[in-house]
Amino acid sequence: MASLKEKIKKLPDSPGVYFFLGLRKKILYIGKATSLRDRVRSYFADEIAAIRSPLIEKMVKEAVSIDFRKTDSVLEALMLEADLIRTFRPVYNTKEKDDKSYFCIVITQEKFPRILLVRKKDLASFGPTKAVFGPYPHSGSLKEALKIIRKIFPYRDEKCVTAEQQLKKGKTPRPCFNRSIGLCPGTCTGEVLAKEYNRTVKYLELIFKGKISSLIKSLEKEMSLAAKEEHFEQAAILKKKIYALTHIQDVSLIKQEYLGDISGPNADRRGAPHRVEAYDVAHLSGKAMVGVMTVLSDGHPDKNQYRLFHIREQKGIDDISALKEIISRRLKHLEWPRPALVVVDGAQPQYTAAEKLFSGSSAVPVVAVIKNASHKADRLLGNATIIQKYAKQIVLANAEAHRFALNRHKKLRKKGFLST
Repeated sequence: MASLKEKIKKLPDSPGVYFFLGLRKKILYIGKATSLRDRVRSYFADEIAAIRSPLIEKMVKEAVSIDFRKTDSVLEALMLEADLIRTFRPVYNTKEKDDKSYFCIVITQEKFPRILLVRKKDLASFGPTKAVFGPYPHSGSLKEALKIIRKIFPYRDEKCVTAEQQLKKGKTPRPCFNRSIGLCPGTCTGEVLAKEYNRTVKYLELIFKGKISSLIKSLEKEMSLAAKEEHFEQAAILKKKIYALTHIQDVSLIKQEYLGDISGPNADRRGAPHRVEAYDVAHLSGKAMVGVMTVLSDGHPDKNQYRLFHIREQKGIDDISALKEIISRRLKHLEWPRPALVVVDGAQPQYTAAEKLFSGSSAVPVVAVIKNASHKADRLLGNATIIQKYAKQIVLANAEAHRFALNRHKKLRKKGFLST
């Protein structure tokens, strides 16, 4: 046990896949991590049986060594983990849970293959398939991963009827919904040839095998060849895809993993800032507006220190002014502990407002969580070093603030008035 803990200190603080090894280097368990060091260290926390399971506690006791494989992103780690589990079938991965309900990624055997999520128990009756990947033990992370992948490589799903199929039924080809938002390449309208689309499917297969780095090298060769042959438009498209793959935003995947990690009371949180304060505002067209402050203490939600602010000064829709009011009132409470990090929900305006209020001789670093159209964390704004080191705590703090603000806002709407 002592030798394993020494090895943990040498693990990198980066995404990857880890292996617990038994005698004669037999693979006992495979897992993926946002931070290899933090994730593996969590297995040696007190009461691991209560946090994870007695089976995992037994696995740790049997392990004599730990190995790992670094990846360039959490997305790559997620895909690689499933591929390695399928290949090696480690005894404790298969025993820990019944994987029949886990999702697999299926590529159908068609002229224009569809990319589908199918539960493992339904595969036998599914029909002809070109390839199957998984099963994936983290369904939430898998769905978030596919959203990221599909933005880079649009593909056909179960709702997309090809142009050829529509014509056979005597219908004029019409675009599916995903084509209208750029997530389908146009198989429904005849815009893309089968050869071109199946090249994309090959790219997707590399991603699902956890070989994103290999895919990037392949795309770079294709880009160079296209430029050499003066196919500059194609080279530009490939360049954009390479950039997207090398700058993958893993925020949503980090959130999925970290929220799962903190479910146990003794989950390991060393390395987290002592106090993180997160702020958010909730309202409906300016009505029933509330602001909240949530707190993480050493990486753990400290609900006794959550605070609700009824907005008094701001009238109408002005989230920036409401945020300024909340923080200004918070700063008057000198008896409250000073935060090590502040998280706000919003973009540059919210970031600038909060940073100005927390500036001065005892400046506190501020990070803003920018949301996408679905109001999910998309990217982080602030000091790059702090973001890289504390991304997990930042997205957790923001999620807690959003949940708490929305909950209090809904209660006020039911009451129909604000208490004074």
